[in-house]
Amino acid sequence: MVAELRERGIGFTSLHENLDTTTPGGRLVFHVFAALAEFIRELIVIGTNEGLAAARERGRVGGRPSVATEEVIRAARDLLPDPGRSITSIAKLLGVSPGTLYNHIPDLRELRAGAVPRQLEAPTR
Repeated sequence: MVAELRERGIGFTSLHENLDTTTPGGRLVFHVFAALAEFIRELIVIGTNEGLAAARERGRVGGRPSVATEEVIRAARDLLPDPGRSITSIAKLLGVSPGTLYNHIPDLRELRAGAVPRQLEAPTR
């Protein structure tokens, strides 16, 4: 962004760091700060990736545990064809969000319509 401003003849002055890119010294300090910031960011990324790899080697898995267990999905599949229940009410009953049901049941709309899901249909000849 600062390079674009410079091409248009506009300088950048940071009052907090007492930095003025309209002078050669100010541009030098600005670029040194930018290079240091990029270097530190790369060190953080490398350290994070190394930490995640070490945790995986110890058998740790990151992220939030899934609430969509086999039992929850099975119960949802059983309740979905019932036209008297909304997806929201089914999700609330099972203690999950409607989005969880949509994410873990790819044929949810077909089940909802009472149709036989594609993977369960008998092959036609």
